[in-house]
Amino acid sequence: MTTATTDVVDGLVGVRRDDVLDELRRRRPVTRDQLQASYDALFAPVDDRTFAVADRVLVAAFATRSTADDETARHYADAARDADSERAALVLAEASFAATAGPFGAYREEGLRGESSEGRRYEPSPDTRDVLGERLAAALAHTHLLTFRPREADAADHARLLEAGWTPDGIVTLSQLVSFLAFQQRVAAGLRAIAATQEVSA
Repeated sequence: MTTATTDVVDGLVGVRRDDVLDELRRRRPVTRDQLQASYDALFAPVDDRTFAVADRVLVAAFATRSTADDETARHYADAARDADSERAALVLAEASFAATAGPFGAYREEGLRGESSEGRRYEPSPDTRDVLGERLAAALAHTHLLTFRPREADAADHARLLEAGWTPDGIVTLSQLVSFLAFQQRVAAGLRAIAATQEVSA
């Protein structure tokens, strides 16, 4: 992927110059600019040796599709197909299988254990690992963990990524990517909801 020439969130939502959503977004120019800058840094990095851009796009397709079937998910699905059509097909199938709602998981703290809850967990099958490779398969499992069970993430999960071939810098970027995607998808969904309200009111 290359640096976007237009604001990606605007594209996902269909924001038009000087419309209600554009006016709303212009009230927070720093947030708007930082969100786009984060996108550019993650998907058009100066150096992607620790986490290839093609793999970032595949992780993005998995994270967003397992969360919702929306414009954000479709954006990354298309990008994944462009980057690696064969692996994208499997990643998207895995995302549909792993789709769930969260967050959920087990609290370790004594006073919070009663609030623990369960949901769909995801672990790539041996066949999936064979096709995607241990490194990407481990990234998908970790992405699902951070997206839906963040309260359970611990040093053992970090160690599993290292064993799969990830470097510490790569793991940091993976975590940043998952966090960014969750925020971007929520922002886009919120703006679409506002747009729908405006259409009903019109």
